[in-house]
Amino acid sequence: MRDIVSILPLGVERISFLGDGRTLVDEVSFNVPQGGLTVLLGPNGAGKSLTLRLCHGLLKPSAGRIGWANGAPSGGVKRHAMVFQKPIMLRRSVEANVAHALAAAGVSGVERGTRCREALARFGLSGLAAQPARLLSGGEQQRLAIARAWALRPELLFLDEPTSQLDPAATRQIEELLSGLVAEGITVMMSTHDLGQARRLAGRVLFLHRGRLVEDTPAAAFFAGPQSPEAKAFLGGELIW
Repeated sequence: MRDIVSILPLGVERISFLGDGRTLVDEVSFNVPQGGLTVLLGPNGAGKSLTLRLCHGLLKPSAGRIGWANGAPSGGVKRHAMVFQKPIMLRRSVEANVAHALAAAGVSGVERGTRCREALARFGLSGLAAQPARLLSGGEQQRLAIARAWALRPELLFLDEPTSQLDPAATRQIEELLSGLVAEGITVMMSTHDLGQARRLAGRVLFLHRGRLVEDTPAAAFFAGPQSPEAKAFLGGELIW
């Protein structure tokens, strides 16, 4: 992957998204450079998940533009992947879930088998390869979802609230995996409303409120001294709407 011209930075230019007669994402702009972990932070309903889906191409902006470096297309082999809050597990084995994603991406049979084995080993799932994916625990399913995405060799990985339904032990395991992916050189962008998680993982914070990007700053600066009243209230534990 590293000898291919990068699709990054990702440029998001004044994107908006309308739904149910309301503006749910409102003229949001930012860039995602190569490397590091960016956290989309904010209360429920801030537009975090929608922004990730727009960036990944699952939704089309009502206005604005999303562009990749060198005009890289978002179709075909995307080189960006997404993991959802509640991952979709096919009615197949753990290994077959990974193999199906690779086949859908056009990976050939021999390469597909190699990548499956690598992914299951990398995420501690080799011993569960023959198990039905839908019978895994929540933490195991999330690891499988990340393994399935990792097998596609993404340059940029989007994650939507990846630990919101997990217990503390499973959450810690997922966080360690994400830190490992960043160390490998994969760029990660994830949404969360968990302040502790954002403090532990983020190199950069994009703080959203009511569909608008309120702050875009290095994580250390954000937590040391948020500039907006909304972010100060959020960090103070107040409910903001």
